[in-house]
Amino acid sequence: MNVITKPMADQMQPLSGIRIVDFTQVMMGPCATQMLGDYGADVIKIERIGAGDLSRWSIGDDPAGPQNPVFSSLNRNKRSIALDLKSADGIAVVHRLLETADVIVNNFRAGVMERMGLGYEALHARYPRLIYAEGTGYGITGPYAHKGGQDILAQALSGVMARKCDPSDPLTIYPTSLADYSAGMHLVQGMLLALLHRERTAQGQRVSVSLYDSMLAMQMQEAAMSMMRGIDFSWGALPHNGAFKTTDGALVVVGAFKDNPLREISLAIGLDDLSADPRFCTFALSMQNRTTLHDILRTHFATDTTAHWIAALETRDLLCAPVRSLAEALADPQTAINGMLLSAPQDSGDELGVIGSPVHLSGAAFALRMNPPKVGADGADILAELGYDEAHVHSMRAGGVLA
Repeated sequence: MNVITKPMADQMQPLSGIRIVDFTQVMMGPCATQMLGDYGADVIKIERIGAGDLSRWSIGDDPAGPQNPVFSSLNRNKRSIALDLKSADGIAVVHRLLETADVIVNNFRAGVMERMGLGYEALHARYPRLIYAEGTGYGITGPYAHKGGQDILAQALSGVMARKCDPSDPLTIYPTSLADYSAGMHLVQGMLLALLHRERTAQGQRVSVSLYDSMLAMQMQEAAMSMMRGIDFSWGALPHNGAFKTTDGALVVVGAFKDNPLREISLAIGLDDLSADPRFCTFALSMQNRTTLHDILRTHFATDTTAHWIAALETRDLLCAPVRSLAEALADPQTAINGMLLSAPQDSGDELGVIGSPVHLSGAAFALRMNPPKVGADGADILAELGYDEAHVHSMRAGGVLA
């Protein structure tokens, strides 16, 4: 794999000087706080003593244990402090941090932060400039507020899982974490909007996003068609779009932005003009007979290679692409050119290999300032910054308050 290493950025980053107190774990919250850290924020990750973030152990017996690839992919540019949050001293450390913080963020179930005395109302009264951000499964109120949220559940409840290009296809779980990532990016947007609002008003506020809402928002076009026209609309189910196997792989064709896409596809791949066929001569008929149309195309595409058909389709400026594996996409020169491959040595001797930032700013570079931290690795340094002396830190470690 052609991996490039992104250099440290020397210039001031957009979020330099912003401190995030980060209680998040697994994916939704960590992918959000990682993006803030990538652009200069001081992200202080609060972890459980011993186990730490749940994603440190989510893939079983990985040789790196708590520094496994899943955790590492979500937690660069952060510092870790491991505290006993059931102790008064542990909570006291959190409050010392909040005195210096701009944002506190969590993705716990409803009620967890409140039980620690760290709910929104209590903290807003004490720290009016603090932004209180939270990611939930389904929202902070309502009948699902206390249910456990999870990416696959959000796919199911939001209608995403039930939507298929072909009604005969079996139900399946989408294998990439759509809800976690989209909600994480909405959480980033919310925190940045609240920071901008605070610049104008000097007031913090509550920012809340949910997996459920993010999945509904992802279906904004489909939802509008359902609510306004009563139609179950799907871009993937349109008759001139499809995925087809070839002799050596597969490709997708998107018949968009053409007056007569079926005619263009037919001419490109050497078929008689299917748009003149009475079964497909209108869009409505093509939809009605989509299975038959795709059977014809499927049989034809199966006679030659992916590269052959891509070249043929592109001669008529049709949108198409090979269906590739993730490994093939990672090996594509475009991926490296875009700065999306990040490599760096780690203390363990392993090489960090993760995806870089998809946000490219002309005036501020992404920077790998810190590798993903070990559980509690930065606790003593963070406490020293807060004014704790060595004896106090030693006493907290001896008492099990600090890892």
